[in-house]
Amino acid sequence: MAGSRRKRPAEVFDALEPPGSAELAVGVLSVTILVEVLGVLSGSEVWLLGLLVFLPGTASALCTVRQTGFVSAWTTLVVTATALVRAPAGGHWLDRLLLVLLTLALGVTSVYACHRRIRREQAMLRLRSTAAAIQRHILHPLPLVTDDVLVNGIYEPVQEDRLVGGDIYDVVASPWGTRVLIGDVQGKGLAAVGAAFAVIGAFREAAHREPTLTALVDALDTSVVRHNSYADQTGDEERFVTALIIGIDAGGEAQVVNCGHIPPRLMHDGLVTTPPLDSGVPLGLAELAAEPTTVDWFAFPAGSTLLLTTDGLTETRADDGTFYPVDDWLTKHLGLSPTELPGALYEDARAFAGDDRPHDDIAVLTVRRSPRD
Repeated sequence: MAGSRRKRPAEVFDALEPPGSAELAVGVLSVTILVEVLGVLSGSEVWLLGLLVFLPGTASALCTVRQTGFVSAWTTLVVTATALVRAPAGGHWLDRLLLVLLTLALGVTSVYACHRRIRREQAMLRLRSTAAAIQRHILHPLPLVTDDVLVNGIYEPVQEDRLVGGDIYDVVASPWGTRVLIGDVQGKGLAAVGAAFAVIGAFREAAHREPTLTALVDALDTSVVRHNSYADQTGDEERFVTALIIGIDAGGEAQVVNCGHIPPRLMHDGLVTTPPLDSGVPLGLAELAAEPTTVDWFAFPAGSTLLLTTDGLTETRADDGTFYPVDDWLTKHLGLSPTELPGALYEDARAFAGDDRPHDDIAVLTVRRSPRD
């Protein structure tokens, strides 16, 4: 994902790059010469040829099928020629025959194994391409730019083999200004991902249709309730979604509805503040709320930056149980640009926890107010 931290080698599958033909030929010839020299010096040349049988096996793990076939044929030829031409006097012919047959069998097996490996790599690459295409449509690549804001950030699913987790975000340039969503689906696993898809799809459709944030939030709540009804029919768990929905237009203020989510941090004029917001119930639980959905307003002048996070960051703990001090870190690093801040914040939190792997999905967004022409 452009502009955000995406998955590294263990998280997305990359096929091995086979060696070049010249590199392969030099390597095979070097090993062959080494084995021959050791055989001459030791006086056990035929028996040391057994070392060459490792060449086809190595090639099957690193090379193409054609290259593996070449290595197998070369090894069989060298072993056969040496066994016949330089066999020790009085040596039993059956031993030499068995060595040649073993080399031939290992060569054929290596070619077959290489063929299977490449087929698996191709299948995994197709799967990766499909997943990446789906991911680009579900979570738009960052950064995202509208007339009102520049949004950048970082997204890290907790499971290394997934491109999408339970944390969600989106930005829509609507007729009523820019609307920003960040949310966190209850729980983990594929059921959480399903609820995440439901909210994102509803947000993209309703953000262009509903003129008010309250109506937009009602539409999102309805989408979660509908998703939970389908989940109940299939025996899956019902989910709720905490979320912040922010509306930003040409004025100097922003409006926000907090559905049980972590409040944003506002960075402006060298200060980090948390706008006072009423916290409503998460999406999917609106029918349990005693009060209707309310919209809060706070100052969001040009040049200021909002930091939006999920609890994967704020609930990061050190070994002694101490929570990660987000506000303290932000106060010390106000000089970072909105592009640099999310990645630096994530890396510092990971170092604070003393663990290379996150224990929850993490999403960190910076929303930079842009002056309009």
